[in-house]
Amino acid sequence: MKGFFRGLFYAIRIKRFAAWATIDALIILFAYLIAFSVRAVTTPLSPFIDSFPFIALSGCIIISSLYIARVYPRVWSKTGVHGLTNLMGGVIIATAVILFIDIIAFRHDRPLPLSVVMVANALAFVGFTAIRYRSRLVTGVRWRWNAIWNQEFPIKASERVLLVGAGESGQILAIRFRNREVNSHDYKVVGFVDDDPAKQGFMIEGYRVLGACEDIPTIVQNYQIDLVVITIHNISSRDLHRILTLCEKTDAVIKLAPDVLASISKKTHTPLLRDMEVEDFIGRKPIGKNEAVDLSAVSKKVILITGAAGSIGSELSRQILDYEPACVILLDNNESGLHDLVIELKTRSGDLKLIDILADITHRSSLECLFGQYKPQVVFHAAAYKHVPLLEKYPDEGVRVNIGGTHNLAGLAQEHHVERFVLISTDKAVNPASVMGATKRICELLMYGFSKRHENRTLFTSVRFGNVLGSRGSVVPTFNKQIDNGGPVTVTHPEMTRYFMAIPEAVNLVIHAACLTQGNDLFMLHMGEVVKIVELAERMIRMRGLRPHKDIVIEFSGIRPGEKLHEELHAGGEATEGTIHPNIEKVMGEEVNFDCNLFFERVLLLLEQGLLPKANPLSQLQGVVSSTDLMDNAAD
Repeated sequence: MKGFFRGLFYAIRIKRFAAWATIDALIILFAYLIAFSVRAVTTPLSPFIDSFPFIALSGCIIISSLYIARVYPRVWSKTGVHGLTNLMGGVIIATAVILFIDIIAFRHDRPLPLSVVMVANALAFVGFTAIRYRSRLVTGVRWRWNAIWNQEFPIKASERVLLVGAGESGQILAIRFRNREVNSHDYKVVGFVDDDPAKQGFMIEGYRVLGACEDIPTIVQNYQIDLVVITIHNISSRDLHRILTLCEKTDAVIKLAPDVLASISKKTHTPLLRDMEVEDFIGRKPIGKNEAVDLSAVSKKVILITGAAGSIGSELSRQILDYEPACVILLDNNESGLHDLVIELKTRSGDLKLIDILADITHRSSLECLFGQYKPQVVFHAAAYKHVPLLEKYPDEGVRVNIGGTHNLAGLAQEHHVERFVLISTDKAVNPASVMGATKRICELLMYGFSKRHENRTLFTSVRFGNVLGSRGSVVPTFNKQIDNGGPVTVTHPEMTRYFMAIPEAVNLVIHAACLTQGNDLFMLHMGEVVKIVELAERMIRMRGLRPHKDIVIEFSGIRPGEKLHEELHAGGEATEGTIHPNIEKVMGEEVNFDCNLFFERVLLLLEQGLLPKANPLSQLQGVVSSTDLMDNAAD
């Protein structure tokens, strides 16, 4: 039985060898025919049929050489590129033998010139390679066809990576890619781009610097790049914007590498790659404490933060811990959010006293107990209703919470001689076109009104800024959800613009503004460049490696009630002047002349009676806001 199977095995091998030898013989025949024909065009030769015996001998030598080189026992569909070594070795040995026979045996009457032998054997090698790697060649051609004509890029075994920056961080990252230390993906680094002419064209860590950053679109296309990694951790906002603009001309995914050297020196386990964040391409980066500002105003103090579970309030709660307060009181009516925040803060607050208060700022009795028992020294008032469309539907709630809650808190702060009271305001308070904006403008005027009271000892101030990135219900998380769901991404208007800043940056500046105020101040934070919302949506789509308007559709839904096409940072009658902090400006307004008593009368009447049901809510609120109207009525 064993002999039977052995015989069967050898029979299969002989059959396989015979099939491959026949194919190779035909390839050799055609290779010599082509080489013979090309040479015959320029030089008279004897007919091909006369040279056939020598060609047949050459074929036998080549096939024998390939057999010795163990080319035939291989399963070529499962053989890697290293199999070419055997093929090439067999052809080279055969060529040497053929040339030796040609020179020695046919010294005076050669059947074929040496050039024909060399060209034919080279063509035969190409044919051997093509037939054995045919499935891979067909797959490659099909992939290229789809890539060019159909814009379809199949999933590849490994992601092809282009590293931006060939400095130390880039070199270390290249090594870690090669050692497969980056995430769990299979990456293949293709090369670098770097703007340093001294590096371009040279090999660094085994990878070539393929060009400058301006060449990114061409390099991505020519080298079929899947992933572009920006390795320059301290890159300026201007340079990052330039590189991102170039990358956005491609379909490659863009990622950032954090400070690799710092993570090594600190022995931290920071991921070597991170996704692009909106803050990156908007150019908003976290900033630290400014030494020019005296921060003792919040140090060793009892701090009250209203709306502590919200986007701004929770970040205020986190950052204020760095200023070593005596106690932090966290007030919110969101039970779950407040609970989660306290658990988070307790892990890093140490011995600091944290007090959580579940209460509503419109309930004055609850606030009176709080101020009487805990005696806060600094109040950050972040509690408010902020969604413009909702307050257009429910304007009375905006009046009750935003105006009524602020009036309660500011009045109690004054009664209990709180040192500082900081109102978180918004750019929507400038020339308000919505109920939300009008209520916040009235709150700003409340700060001024309380400051002007004779018995006042509290430094009241407002801090005005635009949209913050990532706040609940805002445009960025909304776009992210829509992209996750495959679209469409909805933008209200193609020309809609907004100012944006990162939440940590805004909160940092709010704390500095609280320390800067001398009372009766309205501060405006530096908001940078205005951002077109449709371009923001397009960039967020590209961040995922998708194509806007193709992979993800963008639809325009129309401007909603209360929305402006473009927000403003200060009104026409307001002027700004700088402060000792480069990112904080002081707004100088016209309200210095209005009648405070009449203003408070109107606010109290509004809070007692509410908005008139048949009148336009915004018009009623604008009547309270207008300082000119107040002064005219006072004169009457």
